[in-house]
Amino acid sequence: MITYTNRKGVTYFLGRGVTKTGKTRYLFAREPKGEPVEEIPEGYEIRESVNGVVSLVKAQPVLLREAEIQAVKTAVRRHPRAKRFRVEARARQITVYEREREDPRDVMREIAARWGIPTLYEEQLAGFETEEVARGNFAPVLRFTLTDDTKRRFLAERMCYRGPSDHWIIISFNEPIEKLARTLIPVLGSDEFFELY
Repeated sequence: MITYTNRKGVTYFLGRGVTKTGKTRYLFAREPKGEPVEEIPEGYEIRESVNGVVSLVKAQPVLLREAEIQAVKTAVRRHPRAKRFRVEARARQITVYEREREDPRDVMREIAARWGIPTLYEEQLAGFETEEVARGNFAPVLRFTLTDDTKRRFLAERMCYRGPSDHWIIISFNEPIEKLARTLIPVLGSDEFFELY
C-alpha cells in the first residue's frame, strides 16, 4: 500500500474507489479507504500543497525553466521576513504564499513587552517558530503566469481582498520574471503591496 507523510508529519494512505459515473477515483486519506493501491498509476504523481494537502494528480509538464523558479525563490529568500513566505511552481505558474498567522517571534516579543519580561529565551522562540513552520497555513498572495513561451514573459497578479470574495488583480504583464520578482517581492507584507494595481 502506498503511503505518504506530509511536512506536518501526517501519514496518508492511497486508496482507489469508483465515482457515481463509474470512473476510477484515487484518494489520499488518514485512514485506509477503498481498495489499497500498490503502485502509482502511469501518468500520475503525488503532490503535496504548500499547506500539506496530499493528492494524486495527473502529471503535467512544467513549462517553467528552473532559472525562472529560482529567480522567485531567491527574491523571497532576500525578503526581510522570508520565513513568512513559500513558493510553489506548477505548469505555467509560480505562486508565492504568505503565512496566515503572525511570526511567533514577533508575538513572543509583544507578550514579553506587555508583561515586562526583560529577556526572551531564544530556545523557546525557536521551538515556537519550528512548530509554526511545520503546522502553519499559507494563503496565496502573489503569482506569476508564463504568457509568452518564446520571449519568456510573465503576467503578475496579486490577491485582492476587496469585495464579497477574494480575487486576483493584474499588476504587471509582459515582463521577464527576474524583473517582476526583483520589484514585487520586496513589497510583500507592506502597505505598498496593497497599492499595486
